[in-house]
Amino acid sequence: MAVGGPLGALVGAVAGHFAVDQKSDGERPTARPDADVTRQIGFTIGVIALGAKMAKADGVVTPDEIAAFRRVFRTAPDEEQNVARLFNQAKRDVAGFESYAQQLARLLRDSPLVLEQVLDCLFVIATADGKVTADEMTFLRRVAEIFGITTGDFARIRETHLGLDQSDPYTILGVKHDSPLEDIRARHRQLVRENHPDLLMAQGLPQEAIAVATEKLARINAAWDQIRKLRGI
Repeated sequence: MAVGGPLGALVGAVAGHFAVDQKSDGERPTARPDADVTRQIGFTIGVIALGAKMAKADGVVTPDEIAAFRRVFRTAPDEEQNVARLFNQAKRDVAGFESYAQQLARLLRDSPLVLEQVLDCLFVIATADGKVTADEMTFLRRVAEIFGITTGDFARIRETHLGLDQSDPYTILGVKHDSPLEDIRARHRQLVRENHPDLLMAQGLPQEAIAVATEKLARINAAWDQIRKLRGI
């Protein structure tokens, strides 16, 4: 496996073809050394593994959480059985999630924005049943810590996924309530750049996860719009 480690051990022979090129001359497939491909593989397997662990964090995997996982990770029809087997294997219990998170943090150490998108995907799963339990929040905080995501950025990400009717738009943008409007505008532009799907794909985010990135970008823009309204602009 191009990924190796705990994630590679989880996959085994189930999805080994994610990491290889099929050769037309009938020879055995050879691993692709391309770093971008390896990061995409790692993201895909990491979301499956941590998504399953996330769903199990409160002790029960609900249909809503499974549906949310399928929305986060849009699987090609011919891969659904492989993904289902990986998900089911990983969700047997919550133990072992830290080793998956640590490997993903190493694999994506040069792509912190992609690591943030992994956490976004986990939040989508956690909020699928309409609430986030204390155990789920503990899980999310620990993953964020392993990923090197600061307390302030975790708060921003958390607020983004609560919905604007429950969230603080200032926290979503990571600014103070009394920040000058121009500073807030600059922060909004920065977050738009950092969370643009094209940039994230260039950093290793696979096509399957673009839906979550797009939704997050919409919430960032909505928070900016709400702040403008609050300030009468």
